[in-house]
Amino acid sequence: MKYLMMLFFITASLFAQDKNKLVVDDKSGKPMLIGLCDRTAFADTNFAWWFNSEYDVYNLDTVTLAAIGNKLNDCAITIVMGSWCSDSRREVPRFYKILDKLNYDQKKLMLYCVDRTKKDPAGDTSKLNIEAVPTFIFYKNDKEVGRIVETPKETLEKDIQKLLE
Repeated sequence: MKYLMMLFFITASLFAQDKNKLVVDDKSGKPMLIGLCDRTAFADTNFAWWFNSEYDVYNLDTVTLAAIGNKLNDCAITIVMGSWCSDSRREVPRFYKILDKLNYDQKKLMLYCVDRTKKDPAGDTSKLNIEAVPTFIFYKNDKEVGRIVETPKETLEKDIQKLLE
């Protein structure tokens, strides 16, 4: 009965919305996000426990953020992540905390969730050359200026600062 109710919820979710679609992960048997998503997806209890926890405990590098200032507002950003991926579960909430601190206009942010093969059903990410998740892609004037793949080289803040220089 429990699985029948979960299947009903997931199926209803798929037909009820264009964003934040849920499917069952074949490997874990748990719900995962797929396709175009937005931040509200992380309010779902399946994801809120890790998103909120990581967001809350992350200590921002405020010195580097002050140096970044409003420079990030000149960029559009695409995030490709897997809700099943431990690196995504760690880095994406941290990234959102940085965006919040910088008052980044999140209308310029695209969030795609992919399956374990790093694909989304609509193929929106197929031309992005995603090799690992999460991948944060930064664009200025519609041209890619850099990306952070899987984990930052130093910290998210310092890697963003270097991309913007």
